[in-house]
Amino acid sequence: MNQKYQARIYVTLRPSVLDPAGTAVQSGLAHMGYTDVESVRIGKYIEVNLSATDEAQAHTQLDRMCDQLFANPVIENYRIELGEGE
Repeated sequence: MNQKYQARIYVTLRPSVLDPAGTAVQSGLAHMGYTDVESVRIGKYIEVNLSATDEAQAHTQLDRMCDQLFANPVIENYRIELGEGE
């Protein structure tokens, strides 16, 4: 019997990759008076609800989704938080 899971996936650029969007936001913040901001990195947040036989199968499916669609493994890292769904 399948169990329902909810995943929260955070995709971020690898530290060695330049983030022009983050640099633009940091510059905008400085112009707004937020001069204490040292750096900004922009990423993606994704929620996925899925069914799987167990947590290991759900995690395997989510890893494949991230590698194939949600993230570019060459320049991005991702982190999955997996919990029980409704």
